[in-house]
Amino acid sequence: MFKIRRNWTAHDADQWTKEDWITIAASVLAYSFLMVGTGLSFLLLWYGYVIFILGVIFTIFMHWVIDPKLKKISADYEKQQKGYLEELEKKVRWEESK
Repeated sequence: MFKIRRNWTAHDADQWTKEDWITIAASVLAYSFLMVGTGLSFLLLWYGYVIFILGVIFTIFMHWVIDPKLKKISADYEKQQKGYLEELEKKVRWEESK
């Protein structure tokens, strides 16, 4: 069985890995099951509820797989943005002092 990686560095999280492909497959299944399950549930068919629950399970799995990568990438971008804003602030102050 394969192991899903949960700890990432910023550089590794920005690369395409098997976790991305797992998330792609899970998202297709999740959204399809949610759509079909919702429609069948409105018709009060018991298997519509089962399909809808499968969609919820796949959605939770999808977020469980990809969330550590997204959090690491987001934290890295926030750090970069803070650096850019500080640099911009220094340039603006320098121009105002002229």
